[in-house]
Amino acid sequence: MTALGRINLCVSLLFMLVTLAGLALLLRQASHDVQRELQAAEAVLEYLGEVARSNPDSLRPELTENLRHIRVSWLQPGERPRQQSESLVEHWIAERLLGSALLLADSWPLADGRRLRIALDPYDEIEEIYDSLLQLLLLSTFALILCLLSIRFAVRRGLRVLDELFTGLREVGAGHFDTRLQSHGMAEAQRLAGHFNDMTTTLQQVQADNAELTQALLELQERERARLGQTLHDDLGQYLSGIRAQACLLKVVADRPLQVQDTARLLDGNCERLQQGFRSLIRDLYPVVLERMELGVALQQLAVDWQQAHGIRCRLMLGAHLPSLPLASKAHLYRLVQEALTNVARHAEASEVRIRLQRRGQGLRLLVRDDGRGTTLPLRPGIGLRSMRERSRSLGAELRLYSRPQAGWAVCLKIPLEARR
Repeated sequence: MTALGRINLCVSLLFMLVTLAGLALLLRQASHDVQRELQAAEAVLEYLGEVARSNPDSLRPELTENLRHIRVSWLQPGERPRQQSESLVEHWIAERLLGSALLLADSWPLADGRRLRIALDPYDEIEEIYDSLLQLLLLSTFALILCLLSIRFAVRRGLRVLDELFTGLREVGAGHFDTRLQSHGMAEAQRLAGHFNDMTTTLQQVQADNAELTQALLELQERERARLGQTLHDDLGQYLSGIRAQACLLKVVADRPLQVQDTARLLDGNCERLQQGFRSLIRDLYPVVLERMELGVALQQLAVDWQQAHGIRCRLMLGAHLPSLPLASKAHLYRLVQEALTNVARHAEASEVRIRLQRRGQGLRLLVRDDGRGTTLPLRPGIGLRSMRERSRSLGAELRLYSRPQAGWAVCLKIPLEARR
C-alpha cells in the first residue's frame, strides 16, 4: 500500500471512530430525552383517560391532533388501530431507545358505535432522532471526503518529490552520478534536494578521485617497474659483468699470487656491494625484518637508513611495554611510517623529523612530526596520503593530519588494541 493509501485509511478509520462515538452519544442522550418525554406524556394520557371515562364525546380531533407523543383515534366497529409506518433504521432506533418498555394504550366505546382509543406514540420523537442521525452521517461523510481531498492536494507535491527522488536514486544506482534534483517550493523538499545533490556531487568527485587514483597507481606501478629494471640492470648487470671479468682474469694470473689476491679482493668487494644492493631492493619491496624482529627495532633501522639516505635528522622515541602485533598490522604500521617519511623528504623541506610510538590506555599512538614549511588545511590528498588513510582503515585506527604554514606537518594515528585481537 502506498503512503497516500495508508494516510487515507488511517483518516477514514479515525472518522469512523469519531462518527460511531458521536452516534453512541446521540443515541444515549436521545434515550434519556425519550424517557422524559414519555413520562410527561403518561401524565397527559392519564388526564385524557379520565376525561374519556367521564365524557368520551367531549374529545374532538381538532383538540387532540397536536398532542405530542399521544395518539387519539376514533375506530370504526371491527377496525384495528393503524400501525405507525417506520423504516428498518427507525425500528432499530426504537428498539434501542424503548427496549422492553410498554407503551400505554386504552379504548372507550362511544354512543355511535365507534371506539375512542388513546395511546402513547413516541415515533415522532424517533423520526427526529433518525433525522439527526442521518444529518450526522451526511456531515461526517462530507467532512471525510473534504479531508481526503485536502490530504491528497497537500501530499501531491510531496509525492512528486518522492517520485523524483526514486528516479534519481535509480539513475545513481545505474552509475549516472551527474543526476540532480530540482529545487521545489517546500522547505523540506529543498533540504531533500540539497542533500541528494550534495551526495551525487560527492559520489561524482569520488568517482573522479578513484579514476585519478587508478591512473596514479598505474603510473606508480610503471615507475616502480622501471626503477626495479634499472636497479637490476645497473647493479646486477654491472657487478655480474665485473665478477665474470675478474673470474676470467683469475684464470690468466693463476700463476701470479699477488695478482690473484688483488683480484680476489675485488671479487669480494663486488659481491658485498651486490649483496647490499639486493638487501636494499628487497627491503623496499617487502620489509623482511618484520618477520624476524619486533616493530620497534624495525622502525629504528628504518629511521637510520632514511636519515643516511636523505640527510635529514630523524629522532625515534619508543615507549615502554609496546605490545606485540600481528605481522599484517606491523607491516601496515611500518609502511605508514615509511610513507610519512617519504612525504617529508619530497615536500616538507624539513631539517628534522620526530617519530614517537607509545602505548596510551587501550591503544597505541603514533606521531610523526617535522619542522618543515607546512601548508594550509584542508588539502586535497595525493596518492601518499590516500595510502596512509587506507592503511589506517585496515588497522581500524583513526588518522588525523595537522599542519600550518611554516609550522610543519603532524601525522597522528590512534590504534585500538581491541581491534587487533
